[in-house]
Amino acid sequence: MRSYQRSILLLVLLFSLTACNPATSTPKPNSNNSTITLPASPTSTPTHTSLPTTASATSTITPTEILPLRFAVIGDYGSDNPAENAVAQLVAGWSPDLVITTGDNNYPDGSALTIDRAVGQYYQAYIFPYQGKYGTGSTENNFFPSLGNHDWIPKNAQPYLDYFTLPGNKRYYLFSRGPVGFFVLDSDAHEPDGVNLSSVQAAWLKQEMETSTAAWKIVYFHHPPYSSGLHGSVTWMRWPFQEWGADLVLAGHDHTYERLQVDGLTYIVNGLGGGSIYDFLIPLPESQLRYNEDHGAMLVTADNKSLRVQFYDIQGDLIDDITLTPAP
Repeated sequence: MRSYQRSILLLVLLFSLTACNPATSTPKPNSNNSTITLPASPTSTPTHTSLPTTASATSTITPTEILPLRFAVIGDYGSDNPAENAVAQLVAGWSPDLVITTGDNNYPDGSALTIDRAVGQYYQAYIFPYQGKYGTGSTENNFFPSLGNHDWIPKNAQPYLDYFTLPGNKRYYLFSRGPVGFFVLDSDAHEPDGVNLSSVQAAWLKQEMETSTAAWKIVYFHHPPYSSGLHGSVTWMRWPFQEWGADLVLAGHDHTYERLQVDGLTYIVNGLGGGSIYDFLIPLPESQLRYNEDHGAMLVTADNKSLRVQFYDIQGDLIDDITLTPAP
């Protein structure tokens, strides 16, 4: 009898241990009719497990959806002064993927003697190959300038062309990053391929923009087609950018920040990168926002669905913030 009781007791004990072991518990259905398997009880203190370095083969998330492109825009900056330093620190705080410029990279006269102090001292971390004295540079080029009138003071803009490694003929070129196609022009009258609508350069831009499949097409150069600043509008650069597919046009030359809307296309003057600040004259009818109280830079964030454009001054104050979305 006692042997029988002991057997019953052992069976009860065995059943209890099995029922309480989470590792063997029955999966529970959730509201989506999938199953959730409860984890086994840990046998030691949990440790951090690194995420896989490659995406699942069934993942449908693209890199641009995970990490939008973030880039900085500076203009008329190459002064080697406290203002340029403050703008460079602002930009560095954003850790952008790349930096683009709206010209006048090397004040006062575009000399080979000043270009590394004007550019490399503050932005060498984005430049490749970098052969100046202020650091090791980048492992790939993430600095894409456009020519300004001060860069053209030396014959053939040679110091600029020697200093930067850029696509095409270096004076005007294109490149793509993530969802954005960048079209860089030379708006200076010294450009050998011309700057008017019938020029070789304009024909090149029209063809390249019309064949581009980029989600966003951004055109940038130095002389503004529309500006309420001291220099004013440069009419020879009023090309049909919208007709050719542009989503945004950026320029500098006037040391101000101004956003304008012309026939549905956004134009921005961004020349507060370090040079002396200019006054505004009579505002153009197309002008929507004007700022010239301090230096600053633009931060642009782009994915396939939106293009967010922000301008910050060197105090970190947000001055302008707009979001562009694709046309329906």
